[in-house]
Amino acid sequence: MLKDVEITRAIVESYMKELLDSLTLDVAIVGAGPSGMVAGYYLAKGGAKVAIFEKKLSIGGGIWGGGMGFNKIVVQEEAREILDELGINYKPFREGLYVADAVEVATTLASKTVKAGVKIFNMVEVEDLVVKEGWVCGVVINWTPVKMTSLHVDPLTIEAKYVIDSTGHGAQVTQHLLKRGLIEKIPGEGAMWAEMGEKLTVENTREIYPGLYVTGMAANAVSGAPRMGPIFGGMFLSGRKAAREILKKLKE
Repeated sequence: MLKDVEITRAIVESYMKELLDSLTLDVAIVGAGPSGMVAGYYLAKGGAKVAIFEKKLSIGGGIWGGGMGFNKIVVQEEAREILDELGINYKPFREGLYVADAVEVATTLASKTVKAGVKIFNMVEVEDLVVKEGWVCGVVINWTPVKMTSLHVDPLTIEAKYVIDSTGHGAQVTQHLLKRGLIEKIPGEGAMWAEMGEKLTVENTREIYPGLYVTGMAANAVSGAPRMGPIFGGMFLSGRKAAREILKKLKE
């Protein structure tokens, strides 16, 4: 006999087990967009214990809509090997430029990330950072509906050796450092310039404060670099770069 309470018990017990296991992490990633999930994928493949916290119900960031709702994305030659590794289909548009189905990219990337060992907690918003002795060492989390409705409910804390801000255009995690005067400014993203935006997304992927990395559009927002629109190679390369650098530090 199927009991309703058994369904509830199965959900609550399994979720709480995963949450308790994720209270202490090697890396906490904020934002389940393309750079965040790619970073998580490579970190987990490298043996790190990692979880992604995404404030929305859905994951994938800006992938789903492609360009203006035309659900196709563009990836340049430099990032094609990542599509190959993930098993994502694409078609050549011209030499060095490829088109992929946005829905396939989002769903395949999400699946590969989870199967690599990353736990994704959606509907969970990071409302602050844990900073001790000049080092970012965790995130402060709450339910997204609590934040949306401005209920006075205290948050919980996740401990992490490194945190990655993959929150996109707003660089929302890094904003907490700015608010407390721990960094001087966040210039915000520049106007659209796809070629330069793609290049600088990767170059600007770095540790901007001890323990805190920025990837994707958050990296460009923090550095005042251009946006790039529906081309995603830089996002993928940015996530991989951050993962490789953090894995190297974790092994030191």
